[in-house]
Amino acid sequence: MTGRRRWRDGHGTLLVPGAEGQAAARVPLEFAVSYRARTRGLLGRTSVDGALLLSPAGSVHTFGMRMPIDVAYLDRRCTVLAVTTMVPGRLGLPRLRSRHVLEAAAGAMAGWGVLAGARVEIIPG
Repeated sequence: MTGRRRWRDGHGTLLVPGAEGQAAARVPLEFAVSYRARTRGLLGRTSVDGALLLSPAGSVHTFGMRMPIDVAYLDRRCTVLAVTTMVPGRLGLPRLRSRHVLEAAAGAMAGWGVLAGARVEIIPG
């Protein structure tokens, strides 16, 4: 989905285009759009099923986390600007042009094909 978004807290699907000749990855997605949901994020969880989308967000931290996570910074068009793995107790650097942040278990994004330059699709509901 591109253009202006009006997402709500809830669930949906992250669609990651596959490389040439490969099928797209469909990943369960949780939306954290309200202030309360964004501040809670993955805090206190020991695992995550799929990915969590924080929007709007330009940076994240892992203070209070119990697990390392992959973090992907997305621009307004859902193009991946950068992907990094963060261990608990760290403060991520703010990313210019970042409008959304995806969080997932460490190592998951590489398996899905979420790489810098890829354009993902966010499907609500």
